[in-house]
This record gives sequence, C-alpha cells and structure tokens, in this order.
Amino acid sequence: MIRTTLATISALLALALPAAAADDFIAAPTLRASVSVTSDVVRVGDLIDNAGSAALIPVYRSPDLGTTGTLTVAQVLSVLRAKQVIGVMTGDIKEVQVTRLARTLASKDLEAAVASTLERRFGLGDAANITVTFDRGISDMRLDASNTGALQPVSTRYDARSGRFDVAFEINNDNNPAPTKLRFTGTAIETVEVAVLTRDIDRTELLKSSDVSLERRPKAEVTGEPALRDRTVGMQLRRPMRAGMPIRVADIVKPDFVVRDQTVTIIYQVPGLYLTTRGKAIESGAEGDTVSVLNPQSKRTLTGVVTGRGQVTVQGASQSAPMAPAVEQTSSIKRDDVSAAAALAQSLVQAPVSTAQIAQAQIPQVRVSQAPAKSE
Repeated sequence: MIRTTLATISALLALALPAAAADDFIAAPTLRASVSVTSDVVRVGDLIDNAGSAALIPVYRSPDLGTTGTLTVAQVLSVLRAKQVIGVMTGDIKEVQVTRLARTLASKDLEAAVASTLERRFGLGDAANITVTFDRGISDMRLDASNTGALQPVSTRYDARSGRFDVAFEINNDNNPAPTKLRFTGTAIETVEVAVLTRDIDRTELLKSSDVSLERRPKAEVTGEPALRDRTVGMQLRRPMRAGMPIRVADIVKPDFVVRDQTVTIIYQVPGLYLTTRGKAIESGAEGDTVSVLNPQSKRTLTGVVTGRGQVTVQGASQSAPMAPAVEQTSSIKRDDVSAAAALAQSLVQAPVSTAQIAQAQIPQVRVSQAPAKSE
C-alpha cells in the first residue's frame, strides 16, 4: 500500500515539474568512451556523466603521467556496482580509454634552461655556445599537469676548472602552494663551431669541400680564431695536419700561385708598354706575395709580386689597374719604331729599369692588342 502511494506521488510530481526539470530528474548515468584525468586516481565522475553524489568516489589508480590505459566496459561496470553505482547506460561502447595528462619537459628544454642559467656567468659566454651534459641520461621528463609555472633557477653552482654544475629549479603548482623542485647536476662546457679535417692533409694540397667538416669543439681546444668551413675550402695549410684536428684562421693561407723552381712568366709593364719573358721562381708565394725570380737570359735575380698563377710582375711596374693573366702579346708599331722598341725590350730583359729610364728612351707609345687568356 505504501509503495503504491509513493509510486503514485512520484508520478504526479514528475508530471507537475517543468519539462527541463523533468529531464534533469530522469537523466541516467552514461558511460564515457574517453576519459582524461590530471590526478593520480580515477573517480566515478571521470568515468560517467550524471554521477551525482557518487562523482568523487575513487575507483581506479590513474595510468602513468602522459600515458593512456584501456578498460573493458565489463570491468568498469563491475567496479561501479561495487561502489553502489548501478543503471549506467553504456550504449555501443566496448572499452574506455583513460589518459593521464602531464606536462612534458623535453631534454633539449632542460639543457637550454641550464645553459641560460649559466650564460655570461663564471667566465662562460652565450647560452647557444654552452654544451650541457647531465650526470644521468635525461630523456623527456613528465610532471603533473598542475605544474604550469616556468622553470625558475633558485640555486646555481659552477666550477670553471672542471666544468661541473649543480642547478636547482622551482615550478609553481596550481594544486599545491609549495612549488615543485627539480635539481640537475652534470658538466657544462663552452664550445665553438670550427672546421675539422676529415683526413690527413699535406701543406701542398688545396682543401676541398670533402676534406673539411663543421663540428663543435670545446673552446679550450681551439686557441685563436676558429676557421669556418666555407673559409677553408680552396685554401692551403701552413703545415701538415692530421685528420680530426680543428683548423684555426692562423693555420690557413691562400694557395701558392707560384711554386719554387717553377717556370713562370715575368711581366714588365709601364705606361705604354707591356712585355713578358720566361723566368724561374726562386721561392713559392700566394697571390699578392713578393717573391724572387731568376731571369735566365740576364742571369739576374728580380723581385716581383705574384699576380696570377705562374705569373710575377716585377716591382716598380705600374699597378694602377688590375692585371690580366699574362699571355703572348702582339703589338702594332710603326715600321720606323721597330728597332727602337726592340732595343728597349732587350734592355728590359737584360736588367730591370725604372719608369724614368723608360721615359728617356723617347719612343712612341706601344699599342698592345692582347690575345684571349690561356689557362695555365
């Protein structure tokens, strides 16, 4: 009799309620197919909608930070029934996925944080040039998602002789007034980018692209200005060097355009006259170097400037304009002036003369037509 009366009253109340209120009253608990949690436990309210007063009841331990676990519907319903939660609507759900949210700190981010803390301190330079190595290999680090604050260094120690560091950080936590503390130890060394030989190289060899790689090396290993890869290609070494050695700017020179005992072209040039003869280099030199050459006809030793491959311009010649590579010359001279020009050429071959002496020869200006350059 009492049960019948209660049922009748409940039915009348349901009819008397507004439509929206009636829907809330009769809403059944519904299982979720995908669940995301931030705490270390999964509660009834995480698994189902419309859990009511049972929402805060813990039912499972959460998966590890940043991971996802899977539960079958039968397993979930069994646990819910044990907590006096019944009548859960499952629909066509076969399993429930539970994901533990986390904040991930990548190892690169941790290295950058330590480098930034040490930047321009203890004799170190920019953070970008500081290489950090942790004592224990640290991969990505996962923290509870409530740790939303930035990494704030609170304690820093560094030994410049050994490169050892000990750095402590704090991260503000949304769910806890006390910040999360992290501490890292390891070594931090300032490095520089430098060109490194990939094979043994002799002094006479030109450096090719395949001979040089770009690496980061401890700054202490590179005394002087480090050479970059692009700057070394096409250059020569001042001394033989072995594979793996870093190259400094002081270790490279321009390639020798003139090699000792090489047959070279000796150029005599003054306004209105351009003559060449063959000679022998007494010493090696790069472009712009001053070297000695032997004139085999006069048996004289001349001093000139290397102006091209196998080409030396005798000192005292005009340098007012860039010199073209030496080639065989053809001259257009009036017939009456041939003997005078020949005499002047003979005097130049016999011994170098000054511009003033050439001017005193009082011959017409020689007009020279230059043939196309030939490769050495």
